Amino acid sequence: MTRTEEILEGKKILLGVCGSIAAYKSVVLLRLLQKHGVEVRVVMTPSAERFVGKLSFSTLTGHPVYSDYSEEGSWNNHVHMSQWPDLYLIAPATAKTLAQLATGMAETVVAGIFLSTDRPVWIAPAMDGHMWEHPATQRNVAVLQSYGCTILPPEYGPLASGMEGVGRMMEPEAILEELMDHFRVAESWKGRRVLITAGPTQEYIDPVRFLSNPSTGTMGMALAAAAAKRGAHVDLVLGPVSATALPAPVKVHRVVSAQQMADTVLQLYDDSVDIAILAAAVSDYTPRRRAPQKLKKSDREWNLELVPTVDIARTLGERKKPHQVLVGFALETERPMEQARRKLQTKNLDAIVVNSLEDQGAGFGTTTNKVTILWKDGKQTSLPLAPKRRVAEWILDRVEHLLLHL
Repeated sequence: MTRTEEILEGKKILLGVCGSIAAYKSVVLLRLLQKHGVEVRVVMTPSAERFVGKLSFSTLTGHPVYSDYSEEGSWNNHVHMSQWPDLYLIAPATAKTLAQLATGMAETVVAGIFLSTDRPVWIAPAMDGHMWEHPATQRNVAVLQSYGCTILPPEYGPLASGMEGVGRMMEPEAILEELMDHFRVAESWKGRRVLITAGPTQEYIDPVRFLSNPSTGTMGMALAAAAAKRGAHVDLVLGPVSATALPAPVKVHRVVSAQQMADTVLQLYDDSVDIAILAAAVSDYTPRRRAPQKLKKSDREWNLELVPTVDIARTLGERKKPHQVLVGFALETERPMEQARRKLQTKNLDAIVVNSLEDQGAGFGTTTNKVTILWKDGKQTSLPLAPKRRVAEWILDRVEHLLLHL
C-alpha cells in the first residue's frame, strides 16, 4: 500500500444504497474501499433490494445491513449508525431520495440517518438525464449543498432508459479519488491551533436595551467547522447567537459584549495560535455608562454618549508573530475595497475578507455569501455567491496556501 493509499487506512464509511440500476456500482465501490483499508457498513432503501440483495453487502462487510426501522426489534438503529462513520456516502442516490433529504422526510433508514448524523455527507446521484436536469431536482441539490452536503455530480453516458445524457452515477474509481482528497485535507491542519471569532456583540444601555447588529454568526461557525474538519484544534469566541451543531474539536467560548470578546480573544491568543480569523461583527462603540435600571420613557429627548470599543484586530496585529496568520473581515456599504485595504494595512493583517451589503445574498442573515480576499502583497481573489460552508472551505484553502509560504 502506497503512502497515498494509506490516507484511507482505518477510516469508517457508511454506505447508503438507493433503488437504482447503479446499485451494482456500490458493490464495486465497497470492495475498492475495503482494499484501501476502509471499514464499510451498508444501509439500503427497501427499493434498493430489488437491484442488489442484502446478502451481498452483509457477506462483504461482515455486518448486518439495515433497510427498515424495525429490523432486529430496534427502531433506533439509524441514530446509532449515524454516529458510527467518519463519512456518510449515499451512492447511488435517486431523485426520490434527494427530495426526501432536502425536505427532511425520514421515510427510509437512509434518510433517517441523514437527519441524525453530524458527519460529512456525500451524495452521488444517479437517474435519467431529464430527471437530473428538472428544476425540482436541481432545487433539491441546491438545498442539500446549502446544508453542507458534497454532491458528486453524475456523469455523461448511456443511461438505463436507453438514452444518453448526464445521469450516470460517478464511477467508483473516481469516487475513491475524491475520498482520498477529502481525507488528505482532513489531515492537513492536524496539530494546528485556530482562533475564530463569530457573531455580533451586544452593548447594553440599561438592563433591557442594547446596541447590536443583525449578525447570526453563520460565517464564523462555518469557518470553525471547516477548520475542525481539517484536524485543527479550534477555539470559537461566539457572540450572543444560537450555535449550530459544531464538531467536537471546536471549543466554544460564549461572550456578549465587545469587551468580553476582546478579553477572551486576548487570553486565548498566544504563541501557540497558528491562525486567527476575525469574522465577528464587533460593535465599534459602547455606551459610556450603563443605567442600573430600565430607563423610563418620557416626552423629552435624551442623549446617549458612546465611547470606542477595543479594536481586537489592531491589538492582535500588534502582537502577531512571524509564524502566525491573521485574517480579518470587512463588511462595507461604500467603497468596500478601498476601506478594506486601509484596514489591511493599519491593522497588520495578512489578509482581509471583504463582502458588501450591496451584493444580494451576501452579508447578515443569509446562508450564502459573496467575498473577495485582499492580501497584504496587493493581490486579490474573489468567489461568486455560494453557500457559506463552501465559502469557508474556499477561505481556508487560501489560508493554507499562505501558511505553506511563511
